[in-house]
Amino acid sequence: MANDYINKLAVALVNPQIPQNTGSIARTCAATKTPLHLIGQLGFEVSEKNVRRAGLDYWPYVKLSQHEDWDSFCSSERPKRIVPCSTKGATVHHDFSFKEGDVLTFGSETTGLGEKFLSKFNPEEIIRIPMDQIEVRSLNLSNAVSIVLYEARRQLEVKGRTELT
Repeated sequence: MANDYINKLAVALVNPQIPQNTGSIARTCAATKTPLHLIGQLGFEVSEKNVRRAGLDYWPYVKLSQHEDWDSFCSSERPKRIVPCSTKGATVHHDFSFKEGDVLTFGSETTGLGEKFLSKFNPEEIIRIPMDQIEVRSLNLSNAVSIVLYEARRQLEVKGRTELT
């Protein structure tokens, strides 16, 4: 199965807390053959029914890796480029130039990636999804991952399967 993975992109979730979000993200990663990395303290067990239900029966198609912390992720995966995604980003996602090997990195639903993590990057390297309603803090994590992942795929001209089944 590993050879089936496109590996042009990967998704990393740092300290995700809501099992249904992670399950939905796993389903998107399975559909797009995008590796998924779960990093740090999770707010659930990957085997939980809520996580499995959200991913339906697609879990066998997810290239899933778990990492104890950020440093172990970096040492084992040696990412080409980290692309932090945050409401505090200076660059709108569709204005960012994605590259093969990018790791689209998202924080937890409650705290995001955090100032300490984001301070390691130039503000222009941190991407955000524009929103019009200032009273809305952020989008749902699974929606944000989908938006950014599909924009990156569009830019990299990853066409995917287009025929109906």
